[in-house]
Amino acid sequence: MNFSLRQLRYAVAVAQTGHFGRAAELSAVSQPALSQQILLLESQCGTAIFDRLKSGVQLTPFGRDFIARAQEVLRSAEALEGFVLSYSGKPNRPLRFGIIPTVAPYLLPDIFPALQEQLPDLRFTISENRTEALLDGLLEGHLDLVLIATDPPAGGPRLTVEPLFDDPFVLATSQDVPTEEPVALSSIPPDRILLLDEGHCFRDQAIAACGLDGGRGSGTFSATSLSTIVEFVANGQGVTLLPQIALRKEANNPRIAIHPLNDPHTGRQLRLAWRETTPFRTSFEAIADVIRGTRKEPPTLN
Repeated sequence: MNFSLRQLRYAVAVAQTGHFGRAAELSAVSQPALSQQILLLESQCGTAIFDRLKSGVQLTPFGRDFIARAQEVLRSAEALEGFVLSYSGKPNRPLRFGIIPTVAPYLLPDIFPALQEQLPDLRFTISENRTEALLDGLLEGHLDLVLIATDPPAGGPRLTVEPLFDDPFVLATSQDVPTEEPVALSSIPPDRILLLDEGHCFRDQAIAACGLDGGRGSGTFSATSLSTIVEFVANGQGVTLLPQIALRKEANNPRIAIHPLNDPHTGRQLRLAWRETTPFRTSFEAIADVIRGTRKEPPTLN
């Protein structure tokens, strides 16, 4: 038998996502290519690792034990790679950098040029995904560092978390909605608050800030991006919270009014995270410094 690390990574990705398509997306490979490698791996094992179901895939009894051992192999391979690369002092490949969707469109236009200019020896591949998927990518070695806006859950991989800066929240309404400033979130009817769909950490933070019961908001509405929500707000179909970093892009709509909150501490903190065992800690700390230096003042609230 001659298992490749690539095959093991693909199998672990399928086990984590329960879906060949999502595993392929996580692994940055086409689904047919991933499926072919999984079939080859199962052929080498002489038995199935996954049961294929209409709703997705699940591990066979053999597959559960196999994946547990595959994860051990991958962790050992990563440690060996880190040991070798540590002698060079810098990565000899592009750094795999993951960013959450409620940060990427607002910071990347500033971050990426600054990183290229100030750290020209480093190369990057950028991927956008939700917090849970990014942390899974760190755990399995698909990513080297991630930019998130929440604490990693306890019991996960040992990570270094480097604070970048605070990102306060503001309220976005239609220009036609009379609003007394600063706004008390408790005064807003829950059914008027528009939220991102489930899985976004910004949704959870907005729910907590607004004191919504069990995530109640506009029950018939959910969106995958803040830009979509802003369009609904502009049409008078509700209100929403926005992170301050989004204002230069999302507050350009003349139909939108932005209001400060009566609690200026309502917001989130942006952070970089990476595995404690990485040999590139010095490079990652330099990246954090560059990102802090790109922070720009938001537009004046209207």
